Amino acid sequence: MNWNEDHKISIALLDLNEGRENQGMRCLREIVKQWAEINNYNVDVKEFDVRVKNEVPGTGFDIYISSGGPGSPLESIGSEWEARYFNWLTEIENWNKSDNFPKKHVFFICHSFQLVCRHYNIGEVGKRKSTSFGVFPIHLMHDGSEEVVFEGLHNPFYAVDSRDFQVIAPKHSRITEMGGRILALEKERPHVPFERAIMAVRFNDYFIGTQFHPEADARGMSMLLQREDRKKTVIENFGQEKWKSMLEHLEDPDKILYTYSHILPNFLNEAVNDLVEA
Repeated sequence: MNWNEDHKISIALLDLNEGRENQGMRCLREIVKQWAEINNYNVDVKEFDVRVKNEVPGTGFDIYISSGGPGSPLESIGSEWEARYFNWLTEIENWNKSDNFPKKHVFFICHSFQLVCRHYNIGEVGKRKSTSFGVFPIHLMHDGSEEVVFEGLHNPFYAVDSRDFQVIAPKHSRITEMGGRILALEKERPHVPFERAIMAVRFNDYFIGTQFHPEADARGMSMLLQREDRKKTVIENFGQEKWKSMLEHLEDPDKILYTYSHILPNFLNEAVNDLVEA
């Protein structure tokens, strides 16, 4: 039997974009499609509109990726969609803690990452003093350099960051209690008196997340940067030269393209390795 061809891998994409136009879901679809074609996998992908239609997947999928999205990760407290989202999360946790196999791997991106950090109470989730938008260096911690999902990355590596909120002030005892590890921090900013945000966390053996966008590709990011509203935001916050350098970074194969081709494919490979062993 050829496992690649005979086993259908089911992947759930949880869309937290609140029905707004975005590049993130397009990028996720393309990453999964490219990864499946390269590895000759038979993949079935289903999308769930979490914030508009209150949709969440069941436990019948092999792999889950939860997207970024607009707005505050604090304002959804008490909402129906968030309650359903965290119920789904608990169901996956319970599955992984039981004798069920194979285990379910989940990747959380940006808004999803912030929600889950708040849910687990592993740090302080709040508004940034100013919007972070562009291509920035991400610094791996010791545990990050040993993380299989970050295998092959440089330190620092470059990623797309797009957020008005942040997770800071990690609660180390809580993270350790969960079996988690902080993997990466945002760029060093010696000229400002602000704590560096947590940019990636391994929550447990099967849950991992990033506050940056590992799915972002050069084409989509270039389109965003050249949109008048985004261009204005970047220039007002960082200056014309910074905006130009961001566009140049997108052409550098060692920056965004490198991150795009490593993190989520590594995550998918890790999840499939568990499927094959099971």
